[in-house]
Amino acid sequence: MDNATWVMPTHIIAAAGIVINDNDEILMVKTHRGGWVFPGGQVEVGENVIDAVKREVMEETGIDIEVGEVFCISSNTCTYPGYNGVKEVPTKIMLDFICRAKGGIPRPSDENSESAFFPRDKVQELITAPAIVERFKAYLEYEGRPIYMEYVTKPNFQLKLKRSI
Repeated sequence: MDNATWVMPTHIIAAAGIVINDNDEILMVKTHRGGWVFPGGQVEVGENVIDAVKREVMEETGIDIEVGEVFCISSNTCTYPGYNGVKEVPTKIMLDFICRAKGGIPRPSDENSESAFFPRDKVQELITAPAIVERFKAYLEYEGRPIYMEYVTKPNFQLKLKRSI
């Protein structure tokens, strides 16, 4: 390969948390598009992943957390046309952590219309996005070894690989 023409690959790195409170309830946020997800988002330049989870959960919900173990690593290997001046959205790597709530009261943010804790058995019925459903299933199936998944979300969701690592 000619190094003069080689372009380094670009990936979005994201981090999210299943945040559990003292009542064993799970923190969820309702997106402005109406779907419920667990809080998280992109890791910023120069930021470590643990700090990104803490920041994203605080920004989106007002809840302070302690970040625990990784339960799922997933790759969204599709690219698709961007928006708001972004030419193309690149592939994405997501790291999902089990977290404990340390304090705060759930509140909405610029990124979501509502945040609240829900009983564990209610959460799965709230989630409608197939990728989030699969990532939540990985949490429910977690037995000490992280799950690795590969999927695409565009044009339609397709789970390509799922296994313990």
